[in-house]
Amino acid sequence: MSEQRKRTFEHVIRERWCKGCNVCVAFCPKHVLALRNGKVFAERPDECIGCRLCELRCPDYAIEIKETGLERPAGKDASCADYAIPPEANHA
Repeated sequence: MSEQRKRTFEHVIRERWCKGCNVCVAFCPKHVLALRNGKVFAERPDECIGCRLCELRCPDYAIEIKETGLERPAGKDASCADYAIPPEANHA
């Protein structure tokens, strides 16, 4: 029997980029986001469903949603690529 766990998400907020326009707050279907001192913050992060509407609608790219708790295979992301060799040579 497989155990289902709730997906969780991290809110990466670049406060220097946020102008407090409230677009992300308005689009969040779960009312996770709020404004504090003119900047967005995750008021109820446990309620986030990962729809990324806030990320997609932010005109200043000030918010990013990342799923937490994911097992990533080692060496499978762009940070591990050797860009000195042509892509067709990489058969890993």
